[in-house]
Amino acid sequence: MNQFHEKPHTFVGEVSINVTDLDRSLAFYTGILGLKVLTQTDRQAVLTADGQTALVTIERPDGVTPKQGRTSGLYHFAILLPERKSLAQFLRHLLQTEYRFGAADHYVSEAIYLDDPDGNGIEVYRDRPATEWTWKDGLVDMATVQLDGDSILAESDEAFTGLPAGTIMGHIHLHVSSIPEAERFYTEGLGFKIVSHYPQAIFTSTGGYHHHIALNTWQGAGAPRPAQNSVGLNWFTLVFPSEEAREEAVARLQGIGAAVNGYAAEDPAGNRIHLTV
Repeated sequence: MNQFHEKPHTFVGEVSINVTDLDRSLAFYTGILGLKVLTQTDRQAVLTADGQTALVTIERPDGVTPKQGRTSGLYHFAILLPERKSLAQFLRHLLQTEYRFGAADHYVSEAIYLDDPDGNGIEVYRDRPATEWTWKDGLVDMATVQLDGDSILAESDEAFTGLPAGTIMGHIHLHVSSIPEAERFYTEGLGFKIVSHYPQAIFTSTGGYHHHIALNTWQGAGAPRPAQNSVGLNWFTLVFPSEEAREEAVARLQGIGAAVNGYAAEDPAGNRIHLTV
């Protein structure tokens, strides 16, 4: 685990998504993405990289419907690899399996993008050292430029045997219906800071990370919530450094009139969050 995904920071821990076919999704998440099954029932599978920590839960709810377009919800969840050679092994694996993917260099990171069989977006990335990031007036310099795949592949010729034990959930990127409403919820309510802007999007973090949570209106301002049991985001967890920090966040959320019930919250676009310690 790196410095931005541990105390005293708040970060994303686990993501739960709905799928239409559990067996088909398991074949992808284990065979292509390289996760392992931690626990499994006939409706749900909890997936891990290290054999102990839950990273992704896939679930087939009753009455599940296919992914909807032009709604709020998941853009992608992002799995952070511990080093560049891990990204090299994963990239070579995708090339060998011929699974469709995209790629980008974001200055702060190098990323590969793919969709699961239901169209749920996934990023697999590695961070450049934080000492190489460029900051100005509290904002980090990020962009989307061509990835140097040959340079990455040169890092390792070892076979891909699954995601390494040091893999964590790096961040989540969400479709929302209103940037101002989302900004208030995540900054005033949950205590995140804006660290970058992009057309119709903001990037937020704690502790000076390039982003733990990104928010966009690329599905359209005012985008409606998806149907309750549709493919897509079910919930994600935010891990707080202490019980006190979690209670303070709950109080702030209540203070701005946010939807919060115990330690379960919902942003203005309907994205559900479990507040954990």
